Amino acid sequence: MSEDKNKTAKAIYQKMMEKDYCTQWLDTSLLEIKEGYCKLSMRVRKEMLNGHGILHGGIAFTFADSAFAFASNSYGRVSVSINGNMIYSKAAHEGELLYAEAKALNVTYKTADFDVEISNEQGEVYYYFRGTVYRSSKQVLEE
Repeated sequence: MSEDKNKTAKAIYQKMMEKDYCTQWLDTSLLEIKEGYCKLSMRVRKEMLNGHGILHGGIAFTFADSAFAFASNSYGRVSVSINGNMIYSKAAHEGELLYAEAKALNVTYKTADFDVEISNEQGEVYYYFRGTVYRSSKQVLEE
């Protein structure tokens, strides 16, 4: 993969983050971005917990969706989710550091499928996400 494509993916991430107030609220850190791939980290905070004292499922989904969004838009075309599913295998707790790793599975002219795994520091996978995006003809960096 060329260095130019990686620079483009990073520029797309930076542009999207300027107005992605939800991902800003999650307080994620970008660990890696390249075409078709994104890895983020996030620390579970008290305000992210549900009534059982574990990470709220909607927050886990949002974290996965953020990595999914950056990975799917990294090709340069504006891509928006048209489907997403999550399997909740294990519960995360306050203070845990989580990683969301999004990888392209299948990219066509109009759609793309991605898997996102959310794991802890030991590499245990807590949540499995699979999503599909619609790939428009608009360019992210020309919006």
